[in-house]
Amino acid sequence: MAVPAIDASARAGVIGSDAAACIGGGGPAIRANITGLKDRIGELKLELYPATEEDFLKDDRDLIRQGKFFRRVRVATPQNGAVSVCIRAPRAGRYALLFTHNRDGKNKFDFWSDGAGFPSNQKLGRSRPKLPQAVINVPNGVVTTEIRAQYLRGLGGFAPMKGD
Repeated sequence: MAVPAIDASARAGVIGSDAAACIGGGGPAIRANITGLKDRIGELKLELYPATEEDFLKDDRDLIRQGKFFRRVRVATPQNGAVSVCIRAPRAGRYALLFTHNRDGKNKFDFWSDGAGFPSNQKLGRSRPKLPQAVINVPNGVVTTEIRAQYLRGLGGFAPMKGD
């Protein structure tokens, strides 16, 4: 779910190497408010892909080699407080946004312990994420999206933590 840019008092806690793009109505950028973290360890990562079936979740080296857009922002998981991470887009348009919570510090998604999420907040379950779950429209300014982290929860696959 995307909502219009937010007021100045709420912008103060934006983190990540692209934070300046979300502050002061800059952009084009996405402010992702992350909720439902399992814990406060490891790192958080946002990745922005072209919004096509062919390019969604494709290896970043392949995208770059093909002259296609790809952007990644990594931040240490804040020890407390609200979590808002900013990622800039090259221009206004339609993109696919992936959030991951890399809990073990390795640079590879661990199905058993890491978390993930998308702007749609649909339950991920056991199948590979679908492009429509990740699509977000970025204006010339800043768009805010709420992403609820999901983790492996038994046979049902990925879902939000209980109580979230």
